[in-house]
Amino acid sequence: MIKEINTYNFNNEILIPNIPVVVDFWAPWCGPCKMVSPILESLSQELSSQVKFVKIDIDSNPIIAQNFNISSIPTILIFKNGKIQQTITGFLPKQKIKKIIHKVLK
Repeated sequence: MIKEINTYNFNNEILIPNIPVVVDFWAPWCGPCKMVSPILESLSQELSSQVKFVKIDIDSNPIIAQNFNISSIPTILIFKNGKIQQTITGFLPKQKIKKIIHKVLK
């Protein structure tokens, strides 16, 4: 299961790790978020040794969403060395998300 993070542990969970971090910005009422969630769960199992996966509920953590200008969900930010490397907005199929993650890993 992908770990839910918040304002208090954001820096430790996203900016400090030495592997890329995939951050899923979502909300419980978001239909497309519910479609992306199982894809990210599957990828988190496949890529667990290479990439960390976390999610942030924008309703519970609006300041984080504002800090990253999240205006549409689902939005996935991929961090590497504490910096955003890729942004995915909206639903994409598993293979496209995986391809984007692999691009960051190179």
